[in-house]
Amino acid sequence: MSEAPCQTEETVGLFAGQHVLAELSGVSADLLDDEQFLRHALGEVLTQADATVLEVISKKFDPQGVTVLALLSESHASIHTYPEVGSVFVDVFTCGTRAKPALAVQLLADALGAAHVSTDVVTRGIKEHAA
Repeated sequence: MSEAPCQTEETVGLFAGQHVLAELSGVSADLLDDEQFLRHALGEVLTQADATVLEVISKKFDPQGVTVLALLSESHASIHTYPEVGSVFVDVFTCGTRAKPALAVQLLADALGAAHVSTDVVTRGIKEHAA
């Protein structure tokens, strides 16, 4: 039987999670325009942060920029790059308590060599149960 959205084996039925919104800057334009690197990097950092990656899709834009979306058992993650200004928006939402979205964002910032990281964390759902 498949799991319902926002459920993991540790937190079945838990309607709570962490939504990390981030802006990274000071990143190489070449990296921010490299679709394959970004797909691989997002998948890897999510796995290292204990998220379950189901699928990764992406779109490279002309003349520049890439959007990458990851479907997770725990919810989703996305990156939207702006090579012309060396910046990227990152959005990672995981429900339950196993996955660590803030860690995923930090690992991605490290992989991109970001000079500056700004994050906001939103606790969603039932507040007293969120990680």
